[in-house]
Amino acid sequence: MSLKDGRDYLYLIWKEQESKRRYTVAELSKNAKYRFQYGHEIKLAMLAGFEPLIEFPDIDKIYESEALFSVFASRLPDPKRKGIDKILKKYNLQEYNAYELLKKSGARLPIDKLEFIDPILDDAEQKRDVYIAGTSFHLGCKGDLEHCSQAIRVLKGDILIFKMEPNNQYDEYAVQVLTQSNQLFGYLPRYLSKDISYLLVKNKNVICQVVENNYNADCIKVKITIKKDGIE
Repeated sequence: MSLKDGRDYLYLIWKEQESKRRYTVAELSKNAKYRFQYGHEIKLAMLAGFEPLIEFPDIDKIYESEALFSVFASRLPDPKRKGIDKILKKYNLQEYNAYELLKKSGARLPIDKLEFIDPILDDAEQKRDVYIAGTSFHLGCKGDLEHCSQAIRVLKGDILIFKMEPNNQYDEYAVQVLTQSNQLFGYLPRYLSKDISYLLVKNKNVICQVVENNYNADCIKVKITIKKDGIE
């Protein structure tokens, strides 16, 4: 859960097809009402080809609703569909909760490049599963990590290291992901880099552990654990 000023927040991320760059285009939050508003990268995303959602045409307006906006609810499985119990079990939900399902599943669809992510808005103890960005690119493997002689091998359970890269020309908050032997493996997704940089500057205990490595798909999934106490 990512709380700020008493509201639970999700970020809406848009992935540009050619560059694969992800933009934080909007925020969806929940308290007594649901609230949708475009985020700090909306104008950059529009320059890259993003178009405001039909249901929310004004990028400067704050939209509110008593119920989850239908455009987002429609991205979720119907609560009455066959096999819904298995879907809920997959996301560790005891009962159908549209907002929690949106948060845990990301609500990705094949028809667009949108997904929801649960941001890190404070230094409370929490965990996030994320995919490391740019692994094959930074190893020079051109999308084929499995058969690439230059590929750095990581195993499930391996601990990786975060290191800030303030001179990065694409992201001033860029965070490198390194192996224990200090080899550059990739980067944190941009939508988390600022939040994690803030924690690293404060010397918070942030642990990154490999939970899945699919070289065929260039997918290295890690679990980020933020400890409430300082460095151990």
